[in-house]
Amino acid sequence: MPRMPVLFVSHGSPMLALDAEWGPGEWSRVLLNWGSRFAPKAIVAISAHWESDGVIRVTASPRPGILHDFGGFPPELYRLDYPVPGDPGLGDRLVARLREAGLASEPDAQRALDHGVWVPLRAAFPAAQVPVIQISLPRPRTPAALVRLGQALASLREEGVLLMASGGLVHNLALLDWEHPDSQGVSQAHVPVWAQAFEAWMRTAVEDGDLEALLAASRQAPSYHLAVPTSEHLDPLYVAIGAAGDDPPLTLFEGWQHGSLSLRAWVWGEAREDSA
Repeated sequence: MPRMPVLFVSHGSPMLALDAEWGPGEWSRVLLNWGSRFAPKAIVAISAHWESDGVIRVTASPRPGILHDFGGFPPELYRLDYPVPGDPGLGDRLVARLREAGLASEPDAQRALDHGVWVPLRAAFPAAQVPVIQISLPRPRTPAALVRLGQALASLREEGVLLMASGGLVHNLALLDWEHPDSQGVSQAHVPVWAQAFEAWMRTAVEDGDLEALLAASRQAPSYHLAVPTSEHLDPLYVAIGAAGDDPPLTLFEGWQHGSLSLRAWVWGEAREDSA
């Protein structure tokens, strides 16, 4: 069974789903080329757009469906679908595994996949054939607790399960520049200094494997509170880091939308064939 990688993807604007449909644009093209290299048995995803109080919830439907959990976009976006199967058996095993790790967890047979999951996966795996399980971000949480959550998921990689954490490295909707929506990577001239400084600090910490710095990012990273006014989009990164273990990160994509909306993506651990 090939060992699967870990992906952190900044999912950007939901309009990237149309970018994949009509383009494809650069973000979609990169994800498609990357996804075509792998044949995961299943995908377990965590997104900024599903939080739950006190317990980690796990999708448990054989056909989860998708949520168009956004507003104000063109009608074409709401007509898109991503009819992937679920995997209730894997969901049950995942709930048991999280409980064994001391993490309260429950199955959820009603929850559909939010756009933080289906938009990037629709770009990377457009055939919609790989089963997808989504887990929620627990509330309350700390970066250290999210790293432990990722560590509890890590062994799934040996079973052919790809792990995806979806959020956004720099995500402040109040400060977006609507004159520069480019999904191909806007000119650095249009990216504000505060966003560049925060992303550069985080990039150095991630690529150096400096977990101590990452856990202290809210106190040490420049312009943290501008880049991360609320933590839900950054938090999936900590799950990815925990699941990645000692694997080094590789940049999969870098670019910006609307001036300061980061599209940076990393991948840890390319698939390999076991020697046995």
